[in-house]
Amino acid sequence: MRREKSGYKPHRHGVPLCRNYDERWRLLKQILVVMLFCGSLAAQVKGPERQVEGNVITSEREPKIRIRVPKSVEYVGADRWVLYGIADCELHLFVEADGQKNVERLYWIQFEGYLPTKPELKHTYDSPRHAQIGGLDFYVDTWVRPIDATTEQGSDREHIETLIHGKGYKMPAGMMYVRLVHLLDDQKRKELMIIYGEDLSNTGYTAADLRSAGKAYARWPTIEEDLVARAEKKIMIEESAQP
Repeated sequence: MRREKSGYKPHRHGVPLCRNYDERWRLLKQILVVMLFCGSLAAQVKGPERQVEGNVITSEREPKIRIRVPKSVEYVGADRWVLYGIADCELHLFVEADGQKNVERLYWIQFEGYLPTKPELKHTYDSPRHAQIGGLDFYVDTWVRPIDATTEQGSDREHIETLIHGKGYKMPAGMMYVRLVHLLDDQKRKELMIIYGEDLSNTGYTAADLRSAGKAYARWPTIEEDLVARAEKKIMIEESAQP
């Protein structure tokens, strides 16, 4: 078999047994590089650093602002991790829910920036729609999503859903969302993202009804216009007054 020429064969625990010193050293260096890289990521990203008091998030950097959502919200929690191994991601989640913890409205606020180890990366948002909130310019996108839609493993949405279910909240059969993205600089490497979502049941339609092939797709432009207007009204942004 060709395996004899490769200079190694599998160990019973899955670790190669090398036949010469050079190959053992090369393998050891590869393992050390992986360990150092993982350790570097852990060192770069600590716990959430933005402060939350009631319905207000205070961010002292990138950007230096306060974000205020309605007083009726409940704070679900925060998370911070390295997203897909390339970006420092910190998110905070608020919801408005009924007495049985059924989510009616959702406020997902995320601070994100590519790691210095990925200097070639930048955000490429191209939505022609924009909104102005607190003097900041945001790209605007909207969509609908059924509860059984696939969630990508390791995604920011997966972290959001973990927070929701971990606190005993339940999502409705369908949601409609508006995503607001502000890029912090010309390099387009750092962003503030705010996602506002509402239970679709108030429209009388399902997510399938409002998609491009759905029976009520012609109604979607009016519904999403009202959704964006409500998001702009419910989310307030102001410059942080703290030094």
